[in-house]
Amino acid sequence: MLLDGDAWNRFFDDFEREAWRFEAQPTYTMPREQENVARFLRGEDKPPGHNSAWHDRVRAYKDAGRGVGRVRVVRRPLTDYQRYQFAWGIPGNIAAGEDIRVLDVTHDGFGLPLTGSDWWMFDDMRIAHLNFRPDGTQIDREVYGGDPTPYREWKRIALARAVPFAEYVKGLDLPT
Repeated sequence: MLLDGDAWNRFFDDFEREAWRFEAQPTYTMPREQENVARFLRGEDKPPGHNSAWHDRVRAYKDAGRGVGRVRVVRRPLTDYQRYQFAWGIPGNIAAGEDIRVLDVTHDGFGLPLTGSDWWMFDDMRIAHLNFRPDGTQIDREVYGGDPTPYREWKRIALARAVPFAEYVKGLDLPT
């Protein structure tokens, strides 16, 4: 089943304990982000309220006793999009209450699925694939109806190998 608009929001918001993302694309070509990515690459200041709608959602989940987290997969060198995400996106997400860790797979993929799709896992049971083209354009979101066991194992591996965001970015020269 494909998920768009309100159906995606309902599917997402229905989690009870935890929403967790495996985020592995080197670049995301999301129309609503393109102007901000361009501003970042031109060296301009981050606009006030950047990503505030997501921050409000994360805070509301946290206030309701629910967690949101992700592992951001990277390979060196970081892409322009990853540098944008690390400088302008992730710090605000963490400040809002999201647990974000980084897994560098430059030298080892750790047996993880690293091509074509990201996924959200809700309460370690429900999975939604986020499918992308090679250029980072999202194709669709779809409910995965199979056994969640491999996804729980991939999550376990990713969390065991990832480091907290603040630890990973030490020494990186990122604008704010």
